[in-house]
Amino acid sequence: MIDAREIYLFKHLDDEQLKKLQEISFIKEFKRGELLFYEGEEPRYLYILLEGTIRVYKTDFKGNEITLHYFHPVNMIAEVANFEDFPYPATAEFETDGKVLAIDYNRFRNEFLRDPEVAFNVIKSLAYKIRILNDIIIQNLMMDAVARVAKFIDEHEDLFRELKHNKVASLLNITPETFSRILKKFKDQGIIEKRDKELIIHKDKLKKYI
Repeated sequence: MIDAREIYLFKHLDDEQLKKLQEISFIKEFKRGELLFYEGEEPRYLYILLEGTIRVYKTDFKGNEITLHYFHPVNMIAEVANFEDFPYPATAEFETDGKVLAIDYNRFRNEFLRDPEVAFNVIKSLAYKIRILNDIIIQNLMMDAVARVAKFIDEHEDLFRELKHNKVASLLNITPETFSRILKKFKDQGIIEKRDKELIIHKDKLKKYI
């Protein structure tokens, strides 16, 4: 069992509280491609991502996967489903090998949510999820494809460098072909360039498209 004080939610807990937390939780490891949960599943555990990358996506009526967000440690995953007691609204899949802390939610609610600091950190996590939803709405309703790509590279340079192009295209809800054309445009304009095998991104030039 990890030291729960390393997790932002529980850094203030005393030894007795930590012992209670250990009694109602366990660590589970996942391989790349395994699902943490699927859309429509009833939530039982509060999941905290400790290691790895998780992709959260919805499936449309044609069977297409629409990526909503990528999560990195340390993050609660889909906690709204727990708090509002409704089925998971999306599917969570590991993009890499990973590890989560799974907490029995009913016992967590009864024994820990009365703690003001835990409750405050939960509120902060929910506020973060609201910002994610706001970004999704802005990207899909108010920004064209070029602006979406520019915004993503500017705000998530690490993911742009890490993920395959088709994954980024899926996240931005555009086709891989469109994404490739936009990258070519940025390269032609000197916004993105390769120098001695290193990818250089000129964010000052990128911002004019955001």
